[in-house]
Amino acid sequence: MDFKAYVADKLAGLTGLTRDALAGALETPPEQKLGDLAFPCFVLAKTLRKAPPAIAKELAEQFGTDAYIARAEAVGGYLNFFFDRTAFTKDVVQAIRTAGGDYGRSDIGKGKTVLVEFSSPNIAKPFHIGHLFSTAVGNSLEHIYNYLGYTTVKINHLGDWGTQFGKLISAYKRWGDKAVIEQDPINELLKIYVKFHEEAEKDPALEEEARDYFKKLEDGDPETTALWQYFRDVSLLEFNRVYDRLGVSFDSYAGESFYSDKMQEVVDILSEKQLLTDSDGAKVVRLDELNIPPCIILKSDGATIYATRDIAAALYRKRTYDFYKNIYVVGTPQALHFKQIFAVIEKAGFSWAKDCVHVGFGLVKFPDKKLSTRHGDVVFLEDVLNESVQKTLEIITNNNPDLEQKEEVAEKVGIGAVLYTFLKNSREKDIVFSWDNMLDFEGESAPYVQYTYARGRSILRKADMDYSGADFSKATSDDEYALIAQLAAFGDAVVDAAEKNEPFYVNRYVTNLARCFNKFYNNYPILRSDVDTETKKARLAIVDVTTQVIQSALGLLGIQTVESM
Repeated sequence: MDFKAYVADKLAGLTGLTRDALAGALETPPEQKLGDLAFPCFVLAKTLRKAPPAIAKELAEQFGTDAYIARAEAVGGYLNFFFDRTAFTKDVVQAIRTAGGDYGRSDIGKGKTVLVEFSSPNIAKPFHIGHLFSTAVGNSLEHIYNYLGYTTVKINHLGDWGTQFGKLISAYKRWGDKAVIEQDPINELLKIYVKFHEEAEKDPALEEEARDYFKKLEDGDPETTALWQYFRDVSLLEFNRVYDRLGVSFDSYAGESFYSDKMQEVVDILSEKQLLTDSDGAKVVRLDELNIPPCIILKSDGATIYATRDIAAALYRKRTYDFYKNIYVVGTPQALHFKQIFAVIEKAGFSWAKDCVHVGFGLVKFPDKKLSTRHGDVVFLEDVLNESVQKTLEIITNNNPDLEQKEEVAEKVGIGAVLYTFLKNSREKDIVFSWDNMLDFEGESAPYVQYTYARGRSILRKADMDYSGADFSKATSDDEYALIAQLAAFGDAVVDAAEKNEPFYVNRYVTNLARCFNKFYNNYPILRSDVDTETKKARLAIVDVTTQVIQSALGLLGIQTVESM
């Protein structure tokens, strides 16, 4: 049952306002002691020509109580509603048990397509820790939109084009060893790429050679194209190995190269609309009306740049997917770039430019530099994952040496700890990397939430009891009810996360849910012998649905649960 709609219906009969208008005005009070819902009577003051406190008092007297509403209470200019705790608890528990893993889902996105571009590493370059910010946020956003009924498309816009490939081809032809490269593709390709730059400082003619190779690549030369494809293929094998560990997959790997034959159309469209102007030999679209620098479309040598490719990509995506939203999960430093390309698209007459959204994120900082990385200043993502898993395994071994499948548990908890760190705060906030905080089993961390889930599952296994048909009048204390109210708020947290493109709302929700559960667990015995059977059944039912919602919420963050820790 929708208790909010029920209250709105009853208020509609007393005020003459519509149910929808009243439901939109109803608020959740900041403290439990103030009730479950509050109606601000200020919205009626002008119509009724009365002071809000007087309106609240009159409505409280008229509202009455029933099987669902325990009381309506006037507090200042607010009318506060207190649900019947037994009825509300029963309703929430039954809803979760019926829906299972679909609890909190909705169909608000039905018939609409949301594209999420994220991760986007450069071919033949290390997959470093900075890429995880985009990967974690983008993967979570895709899960969240999908949960709300949207058709989602996950796009990995690979950095797989540009003059650097001419350099890499030159380096490979001089120093490359295919057998060595296939042993460790990314590192070996990086080595010869770095060597090219070292040698080019001594012999500038190498730069010209690299430009010639890239020109051949652009012209479709079979040999250079085959080498480029080889670099791309071996890089993707390595990337996908890391993505598999993270539980991340993509629907499209259409990177920069995919749009190499689609950029002339962008130039033609902008020319036809007389938007291109000369600027020191370059072709630009001026954006003076927005007080931002002009967007370069063609460089002075006639070459296209990132902006040209991104505009071509947006046109292709609109034609291919007819998106409702086209989301780019790219670092905040690129904010100006996206303002420019969205503005150019709009000036070109495409109204859907407003549906393109840049979702920025902050930086990753390492204050202590105590990472066991063998790559100097480059912090490889896989090094971080390995170290997190190893540290987690040590903690688990010390705390629970007899735990079965310790390595599998450590993998899920260790990787969950890293992902949680990137999603625990507003995405635009910089991350200060700290092992102590990441792996704190009693703090604001994935291990804390995962352990809460495992604790709940352990309780259910030990109980081995049928708790269907529980009498929830046996579980109406403040702490038990606070937990139920938190469970009921899951769907709202998911909607908030989507509306603001902030997975943090789900992260904060599940952390608070774990806190509520642990307070309940610590204050109210469940399996102790002096607890009567009906109370035990009610509490077990609450444990069951709490673990279900924790699992669903963590799943939206890309974090797995474990049955034992």
